[in-house]
Amino acid sequence: MSLRLIGFDADDTLWHNERFYRLTEARFAELLGDFAEPQDLSARLLEAERRNLGRYGFGIKGFTLSMIETAIEVTGGRVPAPTIQAILDAGREMLDHPVETLPHARETLERLCGRFRIVLITKGDLFDQERKLAASGLGDFFDAVEIVSDKNRAVYERIFARHGEGPERALMVGNSMKSDILPVIEAGGWGVFVPHELTWAHEHAEAPEAAERFRRIGHLGELEPLIEEIAGG
Repeated sequence: MSLRLIGFDADDTLWHNERFYRLTEARFAELLGDFAEPQDLSARLLEAERRNLGRYGFGIKGFTLSMIETAIEVTGGRVPAPTIQAILDAGREMLDHPVETLPHARETLERLCGRFRIVLITKGDLFDQERKLAASGLGDFFDAVEIVSDKNRAVYERIFARHGEGPERALMVGNSMKSDILPVIEAGGWGVFVPHELTWAHEHAEAPEAAERFRRIGHLGELEPLIEEIAGG
């Protein structure tokens, strides 16, 4: 069956994102340096983020709230008000960060646009994701945009049925093995992993190397030849 739909992840697939989390986490470690070592802070922050996903979802707002929660925990409730203010300011700065597209993103979308149905499939805060898409200048390449609370098999099946002809004729491109690849392959689609130098620990997972519909590329510039191979196979 030939391909009809190509889905693209957004953060760290089409534009940089995780780097702003890492910079803010380093700033967070400096603010709490009198109370805990950086490695301990990072571990406790990650634990808080995972614990809060069901409440706050993915994105900067949940990250900011998790930083505040962690600050309260490591200081035994004695975190100074100026430190809380500094954390809030850091979160606001993240929401205003510039959008820098990754190499080959625009050219790849230009070449695929009109030949396949192109859908952006991203998770996180609605306002922030919409802001980044608008600032990226890539919006016109997409036939549809899906901003979801999480990515799993059922979500992909719904999206692929709504905008295409089901998972069997769909392909997803992303940098998260856990969110962009595994559930798509489980649903019956193609998963193309394009690694980014920075990936949140929560998104790590073992690659399904034996899966027939799993592929790995070094960067987005290698995507079009791979799609030609799959579509013509």
